[in-house]
Amino acid sequence: MIQSSAESAPYRFGEYGPGYVVRGPRTDYGVVRLRPGDSAGNHYHAAIEETFVGLEGEATVWLDGREKFTIRAGDIFQMEPGDQHYFVNESDADFRALFVKAPYDPDDSVQVPWEPGQPEPELAPNKQ
Repeated sequence: MIQSSAESAPYRFGEYGPGYVVRGPRTDYGVVRLRPGDSAGNHYHAAIEETFVGLEGEATVWLDGREKFTIRAGDIFQMEPGDQHYFVNESDADFRALFVKAPYDPDDSVQVPWEPGQPEPELAPNKQ
């Protein structure tokens, strides 16, 4: 058995970003926190599906740099392998979401430089 707490997640960028709570052996669990104005870089996973469950606040989610959604507390967004996802907190309150990534592969993340307002990014190879 593994026991952890969402409150103990060490965020990647100090006070914000993704923070893993459990890593493997088959699934990753973590919490992403974005303060007002924070963003999480555009990326995709080649073989992993990643699910986000909104816990508090709201954030804008861009899918493949083409579609824009809002995730709020209670919402569930599931990203399939190859789905580029970019989160930005455009509100005036903190955003937090639980994320679950499976199957476990700590090396399966492809960064795709892109931010809203830029030309659409090139799609992942399995989506072209």
